[in-house]
Amino acid sequence: MERPFPDRVEIVVEIPRGSRNKYEFDEHAGVFRLDRVLSSAVFYNFDYGFIDGTRADDGDHTDALLIIDEPTFTGCHVWARPVGVLEMRDEKGADYKVLCVADGDPNQAHIERLEQMRPHRLVEIEHFFNTYKLLEDKTVDVIGWRDGARALEILRHDRVAWEAEQSASR
Repeated sequence: MERPFPDRVEIVVEIPRGSRNKYEFDEHAGVFRLDRVLSSAVFYNFDYGFIDGTRADDGDHTDALLIIDEPTFTGCHVWARPVGVLEMRDEKGADYKVLCVADGDPNQAHIERLEQMRPHRLVEIEHFFNTYKLLEDKTVDVIGWRDGARALEILRHDRVAWEAEQSASR
């Protein structure tokens, strides 16, 4: 059974797991660009990207953390289901990272809620965000994990913002 948004989302991968390169999608040019190489001795331990058809309060698409056994590649589109959200604050204000599991990965098929994630995996993700900008002299405040209901609330809000933006540009 196919689920409707926001229970099922389309993630566009910018950074595959294992990379220190921070790629970002340039929406105006329609290409992926190298933003920077992480200066700390850390790497993305999850695929990272954004949720298509959303607009977060910071002006970008909603950020997504994708849990999948094998890394994908920059530009890969993946159907996934949100299970939680990591709430953070940075220099731009509130910053949410929606945690999703890939629909096409049978090793993640049992995960429907944040509580079903391996606790150590969640700690690793928090640790990454607490440290990845340290040597760039930027601060990030990791507030903590929120449940799937909060993730869906954020996604609904960001979809409304996207739709309003699209209507205004027509």
